[in-house]
Amino acid sequence: MEFVNNLFEQLGSFLWGWPMIILLLGTHLFLTIILKVPQRKIFTAIKLSVTRDKHAEGDVSQFGALVTSLAATIGTGNIIGVATAVSLGGPGAVFWCWITGVFGIATKYGEGLLAVKYRVKGENGEMIGGPMYALATGLKMKWLAILFCIFTALAAFGIGNSVQANSISMLLNETWEVPLYVTGLILSLGVTLVIIFGVKGIAKVCTAFVPFMAVFYVAGCILILCMNAAYLGETISLIMKSAFTPHAAGGGFVGASVLMAARYGIARGLFSNESGMGSAPIVAAAAQTRNPVRQALVSASGTFWDTVVICALTGLVLVSSIIAHPDIDHTQGAALTKAAFDKIPVVGPIILTVGIVTFAFSTILGWSYYGEKAVEYLGGRRWIKFYRLLWVIAIFVGSVTNLALVWNFSDCMNALMAIPNLVSLLLLSGVLVKETNKYLWAGKLDEHDNS
Repeated sequence: MEFVNNLFEQLGSFLWGWPMIILLLGTHLFLTIILKVPQRKIFTAIKLSVTRDKHAEGDVSQFGALVTSLAATIGTGNIIGVATAVSLGGPGAVFWCWITGVFGIATKYGEGLLAVKYRVKGENGEMIGGPMYALATGLKMKWLAILFCIFTALAAFGIGNSVQANSISMLLNETWEVPLYVTGLILSLGVTLVIIFGVKGIAKVCTAFVPFMAVFYVAGCILILCMNAAYLGETISLIMKSAFTPHAAGGGFVGASVLMAARYGIARGLFSNESGMGSAPIVAAAAQTRNPVRQALVSASGTFWDTVVICALTGLVLVSSIIAHPDIDHTQGAALTKAAFDKIPVVGPIILTVGIVTFAFSTILGWSYYGEKAVEYLGGRRWIKFYRLLWVIAIFVGSVTNLALVWNFSDCMNALMAIPNLVSLLLLSGVLVKETNKYLWAGKLDEHDNS
Protein backbone atom coordinates (compact mmCIF):
# COMPACT_ATOMS: atom_id res chain seq x y z
CA MET A 1 0.00 0.00 0.00
CA GLU A 2 2.86 2.36 0.75
CA PHE A 3 4.27 1.73 -2.73
CA VAL A 4 0.88 2.40 -4.35
CA ASN A 5 0.43 5.55 -2.27
CA ASN A 6 3.88 6.84 -3.28
CA LEU A 7 3.10 6.01 -6.91
CA PHE A 8 -0.10 8.08 -6.93
CA GLU A 9 1.61 10.86 -4.98
CA GLN A 10 4.32 11.14 -7.62
CA LEU A 11 1.79 10.88 -10.47
CA GLY A 12 -0.36 13.56 -8.85
CA SER A 13 2.63 15.88 -8.46
CA PHE A 14 3.39 15.43 -12.16
CA LEU A 15 -0.21 15.87 -13.34
CA TRP A 16 -0.68 19.00 -11.23
CA GLY A 17 2.75 20.34 -12.12
CA TRP A 18 3.66 23.04 -14.63
CA PRO A 19 2.22 21.26 -17.72
CA MET A 20 -1.29 21.21 -16.21
CA ILE A 21 -0.94 24.70 -14.77
CA ILE A 22 0.13 26.06 -18.17
CA LEU A 23 -2.70 24.18 -19.93
CA LEU A 24 -5.38 25.43 -17.54
CA LEU A 25 -4.12 28.98 -17.22
CA GLY A 26 -3.52 29.08 -20.96
CA THR A 27 -7.12 28.04 -21.57
CA HIS A 28 -8.30 30.75 -19.17
CA LEU A 29 -6.34 33.39 -21.08
CA PHE A 30 -7.29 32.08 -24.53
CA LEU A 31 -11.02 32.06 -23.77
CA THR A 32 -10.82 35.46 -22.11
CA ILE A 33 -9.37 36.91 -25.32
CA ILE A 34 -11.52 35.20 -27.97
CA LEU A 35 -14.74 35.76 -25.98
CA LYS A 36 -13.91 39.48 -25.64
CA VAL A 37 -13.46 39.43 -21.84
CA PRO A 38 -16.79 38.09 -20.54
CA GLN A 39 -15.55 38.98 -17.03
CA ARG A 40 -16.81 42.54 -17.60
CA LYS A 41 -20.35 41.15 -17.48
CA ILE A 42 -19.92 39.72 -13.98
CA PHE A 43 -22.53 42.00 -12.41
CA THR A 44 -25.01 41.01 -15.12
CA ALA A 45 -24.16 37.40 -14.27
CA ILE A 46 -24.84 37.96 -10.58
CA LYS A 47 -28.19 39.60 -11.39
CA LEU A 48 -29.19 36.69 -13.65
CA SER A 49 -28.23 34.16 -10.98
CA VAL A 50 -31.00 35.41 -8.69
CA THR A 51 -33.55 35.90 -11.49
CA ARG A 52 -35.81 32.88 -11.98
CA ASP A 53 -36.34 31.95 -15.63
CA LYS A 54 -39.78 30.36 -15.07
CA HIS A 55 -40.72 29.79 -18.71
CA ALA A 56 -37.43 28.14 -19.70
CA GLU A 57 -36.74 24.43 -20.04
CA GLY A 58 -34.85 22.75 -17.21
CA ASP A 59 -35.19 21.00 -13.85
CA VAL A 60 -33.86 23.50 -11.31
CA SER A 61 -33.59 27.28 -11.21
CA GLN A 62 -30.41 28.99 -12.38
CA PHE A 63 -29.73 29.91 -8.76
CA GLY A 64 -30.30 26.29 -7.72
CA ALA A 65 -27.79 25.09 -10.31
CA LEU A 66 -25.31 27.76 -9.21
CA VAL A 67 -25.46 26.97 -5.49
CA THR A 68 -25.25 23.23 -6.20
CA SER A 69 -22.03 23.80 -8.14
CA LEU A 70 -20.81 26.15 -5.40
CA ALA A 71 -21.65 23.47 -2.84
CA ALA A 72 -19.17 21.18 -4.57
CA THR A 73 -16.64 23.93 -5.29
CA ILE A 74 -16.53 25.86 -2.01
CA GLY A 75 -14.84 23.41 0.29
CA THR A 76 -11.80 22.79 2.40
CA GLY A 77 -9.68 24.02 -0.54
CA ASN A 78 -10.91 27.55 0.15
CA ILE A 79 -9.66 27.34 3.73
CA ILE A 80 -6.87 24.77 4.04
CA GLY A 81 -5.88 24.97 0.34
CA VAL A 82 -5.15 28.70 0.46
CA ALA A 83 -3.23 28.25 3.70
CA THR A 84 -1.12 25.53 2.07
CA ALA A 85 -0.35 27.89 -0.83
CA VAL A 86 0.77 30.61 1.61
CA SER A 87 2.84 28.13 3.63
CA LEU A 88 4.69 26.79 0.58
CA GLY A 89 4.73 29.80 -1.74
CA GLY A 90 4.73 32.76 0.61
CA PRO A 91 2.28 35.70 0.61
CA GLY A 92 2.67 36.24 -3.15
CA ALA A 93 0.73 33.00 -3.68
CA VAL A 94 -2.44 34.85 -2.62
CA PHE A 95 -2.19 37.15 -5.65
CA TRP A 96 -1.66 34.27 -8.09
CA CYS A 97 -4.53 32.34 -6.51
CA TRP A 98 -6.77 35.38 -7.01
CA ILE A 99 -5.67 36.02 -10.59
CA THR A 100 -6.57 32.45 -11.60
CA GLY A 101 -10.08 33.19 -10.40
CA VAL A 102 -10.31 36.38 -12.45
CA PHE A 103 -9.27 34.63 -15.69
CA GLY A 104 -10.99 31.37 -14.72
CA ILE A 105 -14.34 33.15 -15.01
CA ALA A 106 -14.03 32.87 -18.81
CA THR A 107 -13.42 29.11 -18.66
CA LYS A 108 -16.34 28.52 -16.30
CA TYR A 109 -18.46 30.61 -18.68
CA GLY A 110 -17.43 28.38 -21.59
CA GLU A 111 -18.19 25.20 -19.65
CA GLY A 112 -21.68 26.40 -18.75
CA LEU A 113 -22.41 27.42 -22.35
CA LEU A 114 -21.43 24.04 -23.81
CA ALA A 115 -23.33 22.20 -21.07
CA VAL A 116 -26.62 23.83 -22.06
CA LYS A 117 -25.85 23.82 -25.81
CA TYR A 118 -25.41 20.04 -25.93
CA ARG A 119 -27.71 18.88 -23.13
CA VAL A 120 -30.36 16.21 -23.76
CA LYS A 121 -33.38 14.76 -21.98
CA GLY A 122 -32.60 11.63 -20.01
CA GLU A 123 -34.64 8.46 -19.55
CA ASN A 124 -36.69 10.06 -16.75
CA GLY A 125 -37.29 13.34 -18.57
CA GLU A 126 -34.60 15.28 -16.68
CA MET A 127 -32.10 17.49 -18.51
CA ILE A 128 -28.59 16.03 -18.47
CA GLY A 129 -25.38 17.36 -19.94
CA GLY A 130 -21.76 18.20 -19.29
CA PRO A 131 -18.41 17.68 -21.01
CA MET A 132 -19.30 14.09 -21.96
CA TYR A 133 -22.17 15.32 -24.15
CA ALA A 134 -20.11 18.14 -25.65
CA LEU A 135 -17.41 15.61 -26.52
CA ALA A 136 -19.79 12.99 -27.90
CA THR A 137 -22.20 15.28 -29.76
CA GLY A 138 -20.15 18.36 -30.55
CA LEU A 139 -16.87 16.60 -31.40
CA LYS A 140 -18.00 13.00 -32.13
CA MET A 141 -15.41 11.76 -29.64
CA LYS A 142 -17.44 9.36 -27.52
CA TRP A 143 -14.35 7.47 -26.40
CA LEU A 144 -13.07 10.62 -24.74
CA ALA A 145 -16.51 11.23 -23.22
CA ILE A 146 -16.38 7.76 -21.68
CA LEU A 147 -12.92 8.42 -20.25
CA PHE A 148 -14.14 11.69 -18.74
CA CYS A 149 -17.02 9.89 -17.02
CA ILE A 150 -14.76 7.16 -15.67
CA PHE A 151 -12.35 9.70 -14.20
CA THR A 152 -15.26 11.76 -12.80
CA ALA A 153 -16.93 8.77 -11.13
CA LEU A 154 -13.65 7.71 -9.52
CA ALA A 155 -12.73 11.24 -8.44
CA ALA A 156 -16.19 11.72 -6.92
CA PHE A 157 -15.74 8.86 -4.44
CA GLY A 158 -12.43 10.35 -3.36
CA ILE A 159 -12.25 14.13 -3.29
CA GLY A 160 -16.04 14.55 -3.29
CA ASN A 161 -16.89 11.92 -0.70
CA SER A 162 -14.55 10.00 1.60
CA VAL A 163 -11.90 12.69 2.08
CA GLN A 164 -14.59 15.26 2.87
CA ALA A 165 -16.23 12.92 5.38
CA ASN A 166 -12.80 12.27 6.88
CA SER A 167 -12.17 16.02 7.25
CA ILE A 168 -15.43 16.41 9.17
CA SER A 169 -15.00 13.39 11.44
CA MET A 170 -11.38 14.17 12.31
CA LEU A 171 -12.16 17.82 13.05
CA LEU A 172 -15.12 17.02 15.30
CA ASN A 173 -13.09 14.34 17.07
CA GLU A 174 -10.16 16.69 17.71
CA THR A 175 -12.36 19.64 18.71
CA TRP A 176 -15.17 18.03 20.71
CA GLU A 177 -14.07 14.36 20.96
CA VAL A 178 -17.02 13.13 18.90
CA PRO A 179 -16.38 9.44 18.05
CA LEU A 180 -15.51 8.92 14.39
CA TYR A 181 -18.22 6.30 13.83
CA VAL A 182 -20.90 8.62 15.26
CA THR A 183 -19.99 11.34 12.78
CA GLY A 184 -19.92 8.74 10.01
CA LEU A 185 -23.42 7.49 10.82
CA ILE A 186 -24.89 11.00 11.07
CA LEU A 187 -23.27 12.09 7.79
CA SER A 188 -24.43 8.95 5.99
CA LEU A 189 -28.00 9.44 7.17
CA GLY A 190 -28.04 13.16 6.36
CA VAL A 191 -26.72 12.67 2.82
CA THR A 192 -29.12 9.78 2.19
CA LEU A 193 -32.12 11.94 3.10
CA VAL A 194 -31.02 14.48 0.48
CA ILE A 195 -29.76 12.48 -2.51
CA ILE A 196 -32.82 10.20 -2.74
CA PHE A 197 -34.65 13.22 -4.20
CA GLY A 198 -32.07 13.68 -6.98
CA VAL A 199 -30.93 17.03 -8.32
CA LYS A 200 -34.07 18.83 -7.15
CA GLY A 201 -33.53 17.70 -3.56
CA ILE A 202 -29.84 18.54 -3.66
CA ALA A 203 -30.57 21.97 -5.16
CA LYS A 204 -33.21 22.77 -2.51
CA VAL A 205 -30.87 21.91 0.35
CA CYS A 206 -27.97 23.78 -1.24
CA THR A 207 -30.15 26.84 -1.90
CA ALA A 208 -30.74 27.13 1.85
CA PHE A 209 -27.36 25.84 2.96
CA VAL A 210 -24.73 27.45 0.74
CA PRO A 211 -25.62 31.14 1.25
CA PHE A 212 -25.66 30.60 5.03
CA MET A 213 -22.31 28.84 5.18
CA ALA A 214 -20.67 31.36 2.87
CA VAL A 215 -21.98 34.39 4.79
CA PHE A 216 -21.03 32.80 8.12
CA TYR A 217 -17.47 32.13 6.99
CA VAL A 218 -17.06 35.51 5.28
CA ALA A 219 -18.30 37.24 8.45
CA GLY A 220 -15.58 35.44 10.41
CA CYS A 221 -12.95 36.56 7.90
CA ILE A 222 -14.13 40.17 8.04
CA LEU A 223 -14.01 40.07 11.85
CA ILE A 224 -10.38 38.93 11.77
CA LEU A 225 -9.52 41.60 9.19
CA CYS A 226 -11.07 44.24 11.46
CA MET A 227 -8.88 42.97 14.31
CA ASN A 228 -5.86 43.15 11.98
CA ALA A 229 -6.89 46.49 10.43
CA ALA A 230 -3.61 48.15 11.36
CA TYR A 231 -1.72 45.61 9.25
CA LEU A 232 -3.92 45.52 6.12
CA GLY A 233 -1.87 48.07 4.18
CA GLU A 234 1.33 46.15 4.87
CA THR A 235 -0.48 42.90 4.04
CA ILE A 236 -1.61 44.03 0.58
CA SER A 237 1.79 45.56 -0.15
CA LEU A 238 3.60 42.36 0.85
CA ILE A 239 1.28 40.18 -1.25
CA MET A 240 1.81 42.30 -4.35
CA LYS A 241 5.59 42.62 -3.92
CA SER A 242 6.00 38.91 -3.22
CA ALA A 243 4.03 38.01 -6.35
CA PHE A 244 6.62 39.61 -8.63
CA THR A 245 9.84 39.81 -6.62
CA PRO A 246 11.55 37.40 -4.18
CA HIS A 247 10.52 39.66 -1.32
CA ALA A 248 8.66 37.18 0.86
CA ALA A 249 11.06 37.52 3.78
CA GLY A 250 10.04 39.55 6.82
CA GLY A 251 6.83 39.82 8.79
CA GLY A 252 7.24 36.28 10.07
CA PHE A 253 7.85 34.81 6.59
CA VAL A 254 10.89 33.08 5.23
CA GLY A 255 12.06 33.88 1.70
CA ALA A 256 10.19 32.28 -1.20
CA SER A 257 10.88 32.66 -4.90
CA VAL A 258 8.46 34.21 -7.37
CA LEU A 259 8.34 30.84 -9.13
CA MET A 260 7.21 29.11 -5.94
CA ALA A 261 4.61 31.78 -5.23
CA ALA A 262 3.19 31.49 -8.75
CA ARG A 263 3.23 27.70 -8.79
CA TYR A 264 1.42 27.15 -5.51
CA GLY A 265 -0.91 30.12 -5.87
CA ILE A 266 -2.03 29.14 -9.38
CA ALA A 267 -2.32 25.44 -8.52
CA ARG A 268 -4.41 26.08 -5.40
CA GLY A 269 -6.58 28.63 -7.22
CA LEU A 270 -7.26 26.23 -10.08
CA PHE A 271 -7.98 23.39 -7.67
CA SER A 272 -10.31 25.55 -5.59
CA ASN A 273 -12.56 27.07 -8.27
CA GLU A 274 -12.57 23.95 -10.52
CA SER A 275 -12.69 26.11 -13.65
CA GLY A 276 -11.62 23.77 -16.41
CA MET A 277 -12.11 20.57 -14.42
CA GLY A 278 -15.49 19.84 -16.01
CA SER A 279 -17.51 19.17 -12.87
CA ALA A 280 -19.67 22.30 -12.60
CA PRO A 281 -21.17 22.09 -16.13
CA ILE A 282 -22.80 18.77 -15.22
CA VAL A 283 -25.26 20.56 -12.93
CA ALA A 284 -25.38 23.68 -15.11
CA ALA A 285 -27.06 21.51 -17.76
CA ALA A 286 -30.06 21.00 -15.46
CA ALA A 287 -30.77 24.74 -15.10
CA GLN A 288 -33.93 26.46 -16.32
CA THR A 289 -32.54 28.88 -18.87
CA ARG A 290 -33.81 30.27 -22.15
CA ASN A 291 -30.46 30.17 -23.94
CA PRO A 292 -26.96 28.78 -23.30
CA VAL A 293 -25.35 32.17 -22.67
CA ARG A 294 -27.61 33.09 -19.75
CA GLN A 295 -26.58 29.97 -17.85
CA ALA A 296 -22.98 30.44 -18.94
CA LEU A 297 -22.95 33.81 -17.19
CA VAL A 298 -24.55 32.36 -14.07
CA SER A 299 -21.97 29.56 -13.99
CA ALA A 300 -19.18 32.11 -14.37
CA SER A 301 -20.35 33.95 -11.26
CA GLY A 302 -19.52 30.81 -9.26
CA THR A 303 -15.80 31.28 -9.87
CA PHE A 304 -16.14 34.94 -8.88
CA TRP A 305 -17.63 34.05 -5.48
CA ASP A 306 -15.35 31.06 -4.87
CA THR A 307 -11.94 32.51 -5.70
CA VAL A 308 -12.16 36.24 -6.33
CA VAL A 309 -14.08 36.74 -3.06
CA ILE A 310 -13.73 33.83 -0.60
CA CYS A 311 -10.18 32.70 -1.43
CA ALA A 312 -9.02 36.32 -1.48
CA LEU A 313 -10.53 36.98 1.95
CA THR A 314 -8.91 33.82 3.31
CA GLY A 315 -5.54 34.90 1.92
CA LEU A 316 -5.80 38.37 3.47
CA VAL A 317 -6.76 36.84 6.82
CA LEU A 318 -3.81 34.45 6.82
CA VAL A 319 -1.12 36.91 5.72
CA SER A 320 -2.34 39.71 8.01
CA SER A 321 -2.49 37.27 10.94
CA ILE A 322 1.12 36.21 10.39
CA ILE A 323 2.25 39.84 10.24
CA ALA A 324 0.25 40.72 13.35
CA HIS A 325 1.40 37.59 15.21
CA PRO A 326 4.89 36.56 13.97
CA ASP A 327 4.91 33.64 16.42
CA ILE A 328 2.17 31.84 14.43
CA ASP A 329 3.34 28.57 12.85
CA HIS A 330 2.86 29.17 9.12
CA THR A 331 4.77 26.15 7.89
CA GLN A 332 1.68 23.92 7.87
CA GLY A 333 -1.56 24.93 6.13
CA ALA A 334 -4.03 23.45 8.64
CA ALA A 335 -2.10 24.78 11.64
CA LEU A 336 -1.89 28.25 10.08
CA THR A 337 -5.65 28.44 9.50
CA LYS A 338 -6.42 27.24 13.02
CA ALA A 339 -3.99 29.71 14.55
CA ALA A 340 -5.52 32.62 12.61
CA PHE A 341 -9.07 31.86 13.73
CA ASP A 342 -7.97 31.10 17.30
CA LYS A 343 -7.16 34.81 17.60
CA ILE A 344 -10.92 35.51 17.73
CA PRO A 345 -11.83 35.03 21.40
CA VAL A 346 -14.27 32.17 22.08
CA VAL A 347 -16.08 32.12 18.72
CA GLY A 348 -13.01 31.81 16.46
CA PRO A 349 -12.64 28.01 16.68
CA ILE A 350 -16.43 27.67 16.31
CA ILE A 351 -16.44 29.73 13.09
CA LEU A 352 -13.63 27.63 11.63
CA THR A 353 -15.21 24.33 12.68
CA VAL A 354 -18.65 25.24 11.35
CA GLY A 355 -17.04 26.56 8.16
CA ILE A 356 -15.10 23.38 7.45
CA VAL A 357 -17.98 21.06 8.42
CA THR A 358 -20.56 22.86 6.29
CA PHE A 359 -18.18 23.32 3.36
CA ALA A 360 -17.21 19.64 3.39
CA PHE A 361 -20.82 18.42 3.79
CA SER A 362 -22.00 20.55 0.88
CA THR A 363 -19.13 19.23 -1.24
CA ILE A 364 -20.39 15.68 -0.63
CA LEU A 365 -23.85 16.70 -1.87
CA GLY A 366 -22.60 18.47 -4.98
CA TRP A 367 -20.20 15.74 -6.01
CA SER A 368 -22.84 13.05 -5.47
CA TYR A 369 -24.72 14.51 -8.43
CA TYR A 370 -21.59 14.77 -10.58
CA GLY A 371 -20.69 11.14 -9.96
CA GLU A 372 -24.26 10.01 -10.46
CA LYS A 373 -24.50 11.60 -13.90
CA ALA A 374 -21.15 10.13 -14.92
CA VAL A 375 -22.36 6.65 -13.91
CA GLU A 376 -25.67 7.22 -15.69
CA TYR A 377 -23.83 8.10 -18.91
CA LEU A 378 -21.72 4.95 -18.65
CA GLY A 379 -24.45 2.45 -17.78
CA GLY A 380 -27.90 4.05 -17.66
CA ARG A 381 -30.21 4.82 -14.74
CA ARG A 382 -30.42 1.18 -13.65
CA TRP A 383 -27.11 1.72 -11.83
CA ILE A 384 -28.21 4.81 -9.89
CA LYS A 385 -29.60 3.02 -6.81
CA PHE A 386 -26.50 0.87 -6.54
CA TYR A 387 -24.32 3.94 -6.96
CA ARG A 388 -26.16 5.80 -4.20
CA LEU A 389 -25.74 2.83 -1.86
CA LEU A 390 -21.99 2.78 -2.51
CA TRP A 391 -21.89 6.55 -2.02
CA VAL A 392 -23.39 6.33 1.47
CA ILE A 393 -21.12 3.42 2.44
CA ALA A 394 -18.07 5.38 1.24
CA ILE A 395 -19.06 8.29 3.52
CA PHE A 396 -18.97 6.05 6.59
CA VAL A 397 -15.73 4.32 5.55
CA GLY A 398 -14.12 7.69 4.89
CA SER A 399 -15.14 8.93 8.33
CA VAL A 400 -13.30 6.20 10.22
CA THR A 401 -10.18 5.45 8.13
CA ASN A 402 -6.86 7.04 7.13
CA LEU A 403 -7.11 8.41 3.60
CA ALA A 404 -3.64 9.43 2.44
CA LEU A 405 -3.90 7.04 -0.52
CA VAL A 406 -7.40 8.29 -1.41
CA TRP A 407 -6.23 11.92 -1.41
CA ASN A 408 -3.39 11.16 -3.81
CA PHE A 409 -5.58 8.97 -6.02
CA SER A 410 -8.25 11.70 -6.17
CA ASP A 411 -5.71 14.34 -7.17
CA CYS A 412 -4.77 12.17 -10.15
CA MET A 413 -8.39 11.56 -11.20
CA ASN A 414 -9.21 15.29 -10.94
CA ALA A 415 -6.36 16.15 -13.29
CA LEU A 416 -7.28 13.37 -15.73
CA MET A 417 -10.93 14.47 -15.91
CA ALA A 418 -9.82 18.02 -16.67
CA ILE A 419 -7.96 17.03 -19.83
CA PRO A 420 -10.99 15.82 -21.88
CA ASN A 421 -12.96 18.84 -20.69
CA LEU A 422 -10.24 21.23 -21.84
CA VAL A 423 -10.17 19.44 -25.20
CA SER A 424 -13.90 20.17 -25.63
CA LEU A 425 -13.45 23.83 -24.68
CA LEU A 426 -10.55 24.42 -27.05
CA LEU A 427 -11.91 22.47 -30.03
CA LEU A 428 -15.40 23.93 -29.63
CA SER A 429 -14.15 27.47 -29.07
CA GLY A 430 -15.75 28.46 -32.38
CA VAL A 431 -19.14 27.48 -30.99
CA LEU A 432 -18.44 29.51 -27.86
CA VAL A 433 -17.61 32.60 -29.92
CA LYS A 434 -20.67 32.20 -32.15
CA GLU A 435 -23.13 31.78 -29.26
CA THR A 436 -21.54 34.60 -27.27
CA ASN A 437 -21.74 37.02 -30.18
CA LYS A 438 -25.32 35.95 -30.89
CA TYR A 439 -26.73 36.47 -27.40
CA LEU A 440 -24.30 38.43 -25.21
CA TRP A 441 -22.64 41.01 -27.42
CA ALA A 442 -25.74 41.47 -29.61
CA GLY A 443 -27.78 42.31 -26.49
CA LYS A 444 -30.20 39.39 -26.91
CA LEU A 445 -29.88 37.66 -23.54
CA ASP A 446 -33.68 37.51 -23.19
CA GLU A 447 -34.20 35.59 -26.43
CA HIS A 448 -35.09 31.90 -26.38
CA ASP A 449 -32.90 29.36 -28.10
CA ASN A 450 -35.15 27.53 -30.56
CA SER A 451 -32.42 25.51 -32.25
